[in-house]
Amino acid sequence: MYLDDKVTSHKQLRPRLVVTLGDPAGIGAEVVLKALADPDVSKKCELTVVGSRDLLIQAYTKFNLSGNLGLMANPADLSVLDVPCQGEIITGTGNAASGAASFAYMETAIAHTLSGKFDAIVTGPIAKSAWKAAGYNYPGQTELLAEKSGVDRFGMLFVARSPHTNWTLRALIATTHIPLSQVPQVLTPELMTNKLDLLVECLEKDFGIDNGRIAIAGLNPHSGEQGQLGHEEQDWLIPWLEQERKNRPHFQLDGPIPPDTMWVKPGQAWYGNSLIQNPADAYLALYHDQGLIPVKLMAFDRAVNTSIGLPFVRTSPDHGTAFDIAGKGIADATSMKAAIHLAVELVSVRLARHLQN
Repeated sequence: MYLDDKVTSHKQLRPRLVVTLGDPAGIGAEVVLKALADPDVSKKCELTVVGSRDLLIQAYTKFNLSGNLGLMANPADLSVLDVPCQGEIITGTGNAASGAASFAYMETAIAHTLSGKFDAIVTGPIAKSAWKAAGYNYPGQTELLAEKSGVDRFGMLFVARSPHTNWTLRALIATTHIPLSQVPQVLTPELMTNKLDLLVECLEKDFGIDNGRIAIAGLNPHSGEQGQLGHEEQDWLIPWLEQERKNRPHFQLDGPIPPDTMWVKPGQAWYGNSLIQNPADAYLALYHDQGLIPVKLMAFDRAVNTSIGLPFVRTSPDHGTAFDIAGKGIADATSMKAAIHLAVELVSVRLARHLQN
């Protein structure tokens, strides 16, 4: 489980999840059907798939013809909200038609979730270029989810449980899908406070961590080395952090930690170094690659992207459409399974809290 031991899973509650297929030209249908073939995935929740029923049947038929019986769920046994594809879908190649289809899957899932039919959305991988080709200019699914939900405070948190030690990695990215050249301009004390608020609220509400420790990265090499390698730390990041420590006495805030060393302890905690004591409960990186490169190195096949700040739970596998292997039957469903498991656990905690209140 991704939750600390003091948080129970409340097995009597059955979260209602909706799973989108993502880009129909990618591996979405394959990893969804493989994940749902595992009885451990669906036994704790009610699952509905949003996507093209024909696409699911095609993937299932092609895979089973190769002799891999039983490794995919039969679409006939699933609850499916059918959203037919409009236009030609070319396996392995994202285009306007595949972008329009994956966007339609998302809109359908969001609308039904906001109406109360589902408690969480698990999203398959999409191609941003295909969305753009279809006329949808969003940096990613997170921004669409936030817009449709009417929220302006949201974040991209990556969660993974180590298969070596059972330690849970949690990493929030302060800025996400923007060019690297824009990061210093976009980062402000106000933005950092917003992200830290979201992270603290998530740790408390979804993971039961009320007195935790958060490690916060610097922006520049060596965290600026007292202004020799960049001025942002001295100008505002260090003063901001000092003020946040006063505002949040119940949380330990470490930093700004040099970005090249911040990930040493979580890497050792992930792989099982017995000398590591008290790794942080969460890590706050300042831009996309600063956080995602180490996360993918440690947990590429099992990390889960969860959007925090939304009125519902949203999780997603931390991988892309994998157009290069689409249709070959070799895609790994581990991350999709992890995304479903995490959604179940987060919804269970929220439902239990609601009942208690």
